[in-house]
Amino acid sequence: METTQRTAEQRAAQRRRELLDAADRVVLRDGPGASMNAIAAEAGITKPILYRHFGDKGGLYSALAKRHTDALLASLRAALDAPADRRERVEATLDTYLAAIEARPQVYRFLMHPADGEPVAAGDPAFDAGRHSAPLLRLMGEELAEVIAERVDLGPRGGELARAWGHGIVGMMHAAGDWWLAERPCDRAALVSALADLLWGRLAAAGDKAGGPGF
Repeated sequence: METTQRTAEQRAAQRRRELLDAADRVVLRDGPGASMNAIAAEAGITKPILYRHFGDKGGLYSALAKRHTDALLASLRAALDAPADRRERVEATLDTYLAAIEARPQVYRFLMHPADGEPVAAGDPAFDAGRHSAPLLRLMGEELAEVIAERVDLGPRGGELARAWGHGIVGMMHAAGDWWLAERPCDRAALVSALADLLWGRLAAAGDKAGGPGF
């Protein structure tokens, strides 16, 4: 009985991954204009079956957001753990974020922007990205705060400061990246350098936290 149940769960998980792959292909093509109708058609199923797997449009958005956010956070952690000096790791982390949104701008727009003016099928309203993007940014802010708190000695208010820095840095990356992706006023390396300069003041002066992995 347990083996049968485990096999059924594995098949369901595999089917869910296949449906998310289909959704990704539509998002890469249509960006914020991606619709449930188009995703169901790409997957070769009907829309009710798609709803059965994800509950509703918000459930599918959340599953896609988790997939891409988990991948981005893994890349950011790898940049922070790279064997380099602190300034180089700061620049590598900024560059990792900007490179990710540059490589898949349609995915970024889908995750972070409502589909204002984007064509969607009749009776199939746009994904409400605005309702979900703030929690993604908060998650990234908390993740970065945790890294800062365990690595950098910020004194007696270290935990509070780490959270302020984590959310502030994520907000800066998001706003600056959004502007840069839309206007391309400079190359990526120039923006990375400018943002690293902005961050560098107290971060350069702070010592590594005793017993931590270093930063």
